Amino acid sequence: MGFAPERIDWALRATKRSGLQPAMDHLLEHADEPVPEATDEGPEDGLAPDEEAKSIKCSECGKVFRSSATASFHAQRSGHQEFEESTEEIKPLTEEEKKAKLAELREKLALKRAAQGKEDEMTQRANEALRRKAGQDTGRIKEELQAKEIQKDAERKKREKIEDTKARAAIKAQIEADKRERTEKFAREKALRDGAASPAASASPAPTPATKPVTNSSDNPETRLQIRLSVGGAPLIKTFPSDNTLVDVAEFVASQNLAYNVDALTFASTFPRKTFARVEMGKTLKANGLTPSAVLMANP
Repeated sequence: MGFAPERIDWALRATKRSGLQPAMDHLLEHADEPVPEATDEGPEDGLAPDEEAKSIKCSECGKVFRSSATASFHAQRSGHQEFEESTEEIKPLTEEEKKAKLAELREKLALKRAAQGKEDEMTQRANEALRRKAGQDTGRIKEELQAKEIQKDAERKKREKIEDTKARAAIKAQIEADKRERTEKFAREKALRDGAASPAASASPAPTPATKPVTNSSDNPETRLQIRLSVGGAPLIKTFPSDNTLVDVAEFVASQNLAYNVDALTFASTFPRKTFARVEMGKTLKANGLTPSAVLMANP
């Protein structure tokens, strides 16, 4: 689709050369109308025939521009769209005016750069302050975490020391109890041997005071066990009925420490050194020779 040159000239004159879009609108609106003579439009519709356009004028703000390039630049910055040709001539600047204009532009540029420099400096200072604050917060958090770790480590060592002291004391007490038990057992056996070696009868037997029957230690109805844990921790001390089995002891250990399983748990004695087989787990403490007291090692 195209338009005749005379119709295009008519559109430019009618719109006072205000731009491409107004000219296109005029062409479409008057497409079916005949093209009038240029003299019929009058001087108000554009330039007179004997006038020559010497500049471009913004119809919205009245500024005059020497070329279409400067007018386009003005349109981009201001958003103005209405322009027309003008006979107003823009006189060229003298050397003094050029120098003054150049100095003015340089001064404006220097002021703009100074303002931008100040803004950049303020932004840099703000970023530096944020960075320092973030670093301080990170350092403080790190120190707090280290202090907590040190405190936890100290508390753990303190607990381990207390548990170790208690374990040592319990072991020492058990050793002393075992010594006393052996001493008493030895004294009872010696007393029995001495009584059997004395004369069976005499001519005038002197009345002897009634003696308290001696109970064998293996017949004690209770068995005191100290159970040491191979997984670590304080030993377990408990008195069981002598007719309980090692399975009952295993259930007790498993209830006190989750690291142990009743079906897999085994026991070993330190004195005498012995590891109890699975068939012996169903035997009573008395049958296993652990009455009246013993020290066991529990293995998961």
